Amino acid sequence: MDVFDKCGEFTRVRDARAAGHYLFYREMGSAQDPVVTMDGQKVVMLGSNNYLGLTSHPKVKEAAIKATQKYGTGCAGSRLLNGTLDIHVHLEERLAEFMKREAVLVFSTGYGVNVGVLSCLLGRHDIAILDAMDHASILDGVRMSFAKQLKFRHNDAADLEKKLSLADPKKGKLIVTDGVFSMEGDIAPLPEIVQHKITYGARLFVDEAHSLGVFGENGRGIAEHFGVEDDVDLIMGTFSKSLATVGGFIAGSFEVVDYIKHNARAQIFTAAIPPSAVAAVEAALDILEAEPERREKLWENTRYMLRELEGMGFDTCGSQSPVISLLIGEDAATFRMAMRLQEEGVFVNPVMTPAVPAGHSMIRTSYMATHNREHLDRALGALAKVGRELAII
Repeated sequence: MDVFDKCGEFTRVRDARAAGHYLFYREMGSAQDPVVTMDGQKVVMLGSNNYLGLTSHPKVKEAAIKATQKYGTGCAGSRLLNGTLDIHVHLEERLAEFMKREAVLVFSTGYGVNVGVLSCLLGRHDIAILDAMDHASILDGVRMSFAKQLKFRHNDAADLEKKLSLADPKKGKLIVTDGVFSMEGDIAPLPEIVQHKITYGARLFVDEAHSLGVFGENGRGIAEHFGVEDDVDLIMGTFSKSLATVGGFIAGSFEVVDYIKHNARAQIFTAAIPPSAVAAVEAALDILEAEPERREKLWENTRYMLRELEGMGFDTCGSQSPVISLLIGEDAATFRMAMRLQEEGVFVNPVMTPAVPAGHSMIRTSYMATHNREHLDRALGALAKVGRELAII
């Protein structure tokens, strides 16, 4: 047995390439704007998480350039030992103020936040109660912790209560849920989850990656949207969606964040987030706070697309956010639709097994505040044409 045998037996990608249906690692030659360049073709981008359209904002780019000029391109070490800059600390203080938390710790990636926090807070004698559709980074963090896992049916607060009732009351319990679920765009029923959390003496961790900057009066996410921020113990956020760069953070009490700071392996054994990204986040926060009309425009675009897509006959998978997925069914049909849409000048993301159950493959679309009506109507025309051509609608 050769450890590399599995590589030769992995034919799924080779088969997709041979059939002309390979749609991953697609190359773009421009910024993540509403229209991107692919092989010289202008394509409407409906596959980005750049919700507020800030990755190309002049102030964000200028801040990143100035930070690079002052601090260089990287920190050459971990935050724990030799990679902490004054701007890291300032960003954490700024985020703590924005999130209305005692403390924040910044990580180099959003994936690293979930893996690092969950693997260090949970142990063999703890119980993690997870939504069945939680993000892969949450699942990986819990697996690394060796805690016992209990999964409740997706967004089913009654099933959550059932799982909590079965848990040993003497053990520590942490409920972990996405705020916005990244594939189908639906949102967690946080008020009901909070009630069960209180009843059973659990703690609550909410991943706000896709809701930060999008939901809530001030853009703090689903917890703010539902008015339950005081009942959420830990909030995770990323910089790679609304905040225009890369990285992530955990927000909570000083005591818990300080423990994570000195115990999370994904923090202490990873090089610090680069200065350019730190400065970009600060600039993006400034814009988020100063221009609430961006969030309003994002929701205007989202409501328009939901109405039009459902009017055409697409099943939008219960979306309640700027992530709107279209149920297609089988993997082969999903690949064909994504490929045809690209030929028609629209970039979308095909989502299929094992990311979703068999027979539930989807075309994932997502929207930006900087999409204008011309972009959206062009995309709708292509979606209608290809949807009818392939008998999806």
